[in-house]
Amino acid sequence: MSKTVKINSPSHFNDVLKSSRIVVTDFYADWCEPCKAIAPVYEKLSMSLSRANHITFTKVDTDAQGEIASKYQITTLPTFVIFKQGKPIEKVGPDPRKLQEIVKKLSAEADGASGSGFGGSSSDSSWRGAELPKGYDDVTDQLEVKGLDLLNADSDFGGVRVLFDSSKPSGLQKDKSPEGQAKDWVESDTDEQLMLFLPFQSMLKVFSFQITSLPSASENDAPMRPKTIRLYSNRPHILGFEEADDIEPTQSITISAKDWDSTGTATINTRFVKFQSVSTLVMYFVEGDGEEDKVRVDRIRIIGEAGAKREVGKLEKIGDEHGE
Repeated sequence: MSKTVKINSPSHFNDVLKSSRIVVTDFYADWCEPCKAIAPVYEKLSMSLSRANHITFTKVDTDAQGEIASKYQITTLPTFVIFKQGKPIEKVGPDPRKLQEIVKKLSAEADGASGSGFGGSSSDSSWRGAELPKGYDDVTDQLEVKGLDLLNADSDFGGVRVLFDSSKPSGLQKDKSPEGQAKDWVESDTDEQLMLFLPFQSMLKVFSFQITSLPSASENDAPMRPKTIRLYSNRPHILGFEEADDIEPTQSITISAKDWDSTGTATINTRFVKFQSVSTLVMYFVEGDGEEDKVRVDRIRIIGEAGAKREVGKLEKIGDEHGE
């Protein structure tokens, strides 16, 4: 059975782009002879390389889906567009060798990313609660995993790495917490405060954060969503709570109830000028939005630009088309 997804509407296409780390799209028409000639090659790639929500092959009939074709400026057929994390990074014409080369390279890259420590289940490997802002990337994969640290977390719940897991939070899944499944979120322990230390592999420009929190409104004494967060950039190590209270933060943020979207995600924009060369961040969850004793955090995504690696020079970026 074919693994290629035939797109039936712009909203369908947007859903696929959000759910899969890499999306390969064949823009074609039924009357196009070159499209028919290359179709078996495309189908073979789809059969061998597709992995649900990790690398997805799609087809867009330009006659039926003119809005999508227009959005991506498709002027010749066939055109193959490769998307990474929802952003188009490459266009290829009817050249089967070049198409195979690019797709296999990206597939190998995706395999490497899935084993980096933030992979979660391959079926949900690139989940994000909110859209990426135009011109910026999800740079969560730039975290230095071994250096992550978290203070005042309840050990009955997930550890620090679960916050950056790339799978969809169990709180958003139909079977929200099957018996025996590890709790894939963090809750504070003795009070509502959490302290998080984030070291990065490269220097980042941090544009925003996406924080997902999914406390159950139906449970008694349910933990709270975060309300006040303080950010401290370029600290050499995690701060103690008393130490943090005595230091002026790089930015202090208040999240209101209206900031949380339908996925339980709040997007927090930084004062971008203060976050241009970031090698580490301390994220201090000061208080929650309520009267309970604990705060819950399910996922954190870091949005921005990756620059020079701290050890091996410049990061290679595919398809970086935006400017300062």
